Amino acid sequence: MKTIALIGTFDTKGEEYLYVKNKIEDLGVRTLTIHAGIFEATFSPDIDHDSVAVLGEGSIVELQEKKDRGYAMEVMSKGLCTLIPKLYEEGLFDAVLALGGTGGTSLVTPCMRLLPLGVPKIMVSTMASGDVSRYVGTSDILMMPSIVDVAGINRISSQVLTHAVHAIVGMVEHENTDIPVKKPLIAATMYGVTTPCVMRAKEYLEQEGYEVIIFHASGTGGKMMESLINSGIVDGVLDLTTTEWIDEIAGGIMAAGPERLDAAALNGIPQVVSVGAADMITFGERSSLPEKYKNRVVYMHNPAITVVKSNIEENIAFGIKVGEKLNQCKSNAALLLPIRGISMNDKAGSKYYGPKEDQALFITLKKVINNPLVEIIDVDAHINEEAFAISAAKKLIALMEMKKK
Repeated sequence: MKTIALIGTFDTKGEEYLYVKNKIEDLGVRTLTIHAGIFEATFSPDIDHDSVAVLGEGSIVELQEKKDRGYAMEVMSKGLCTLIPKLYEEGLFDAVLALGGTGGTSLVTPCMRLLPLGVPKIMVSTMASGDVSRYVGTSDILMMPSIVDVAGINRISSQVLTHAVHAIVGMVEHENTDIPVKKPLIAATMYGVTTPCVMRAKEYLEQEGYEVIIFHASGTGGKMMESLINSGIVDGVLDLTTTEWIDEIAGGIMAAGPERLDAAALNGIPQVVSVGAADMITFGERSSLPEKYKNRVVYMHNPAITVVKSNIEENIAFGIKVGEKLNQCKSNAALLLPIRGISMNDKAGSKYYGPKEDQALFITLKKVINNPLVEIIDVDAHINEEAFAISAAKKLIALMEMKKK
């Protein structure tokens, strides 16, 4: 029989959690209830708040006396982050369901993020209709809007909570059994304007017996790829679309943070890197453009995305940063430079073509990179030409074979 962990504040949300607990058990699935509130639970949990507080290096008595909500949340969340992964490793639950407003969501999602990808995780939250990146991070938490506040059982909350119960029970009772045969795993990055290249490289790699997982280089995608590489399951990286760094430098909305390009380098994973879509800084609707960009070369990628062409100064800054990242490499790597253009828009005959900007980028990278493990290769092709895609794929295979020896 499967078991679903219910984690939350059973003092303030006890009625709702008991409702969910009973619904789950009525469907023939066990529950493991973990109380993370400061005061007494409205029903008897399997694991009480005292245990959680101790693991968070505090005590319930102290938290009750201190009357500092922020401090209490910090202690209890820390305790959950120690407890929940341990319980999962011991095989005591198969999935997690939690309910909450701003407090409950912030309390429980950190420990959810520590569970492996594929473990079902649902957070029914008042925050689910906004920006949930702070709660989800690079995990696979499913954020489900509570519609109304989690404050009692009524005609709306009962429907939402019942749907959440059926969703989590369905996830544990219908596991994925169609998992492909394990092959060497390659993580790749792609953007709309580098799609022809990456898809052709993927096709070639799969024909050669590799499994390729593609990440959309949209900020979150880059973060997720870095996280997956750090998890230790990736054998090679085809990072042809490093556009997230131009957004990091120039203030675009698709930045992936300062740790982008760290994971493969520091973990010694063979990688082939390029500068795909480094010619574009991404923003939202046209009206969202910062004033300093309004007189620049601009084009509409789609109604919700406006792109500003990067200039020489920005490309030099990009080259410095990417070069510094590649200088960290602990295993053989290659930087492939597509001499005839770095994105679908950056090609001869297009008004967005920028050969001077591209050259500034290429020259900077060659000046900055001094790590003997990094080979720099000029490819006389556009990034989306088959010749470039196949060159990148073949080079990665060679690096991965070299790693085996």
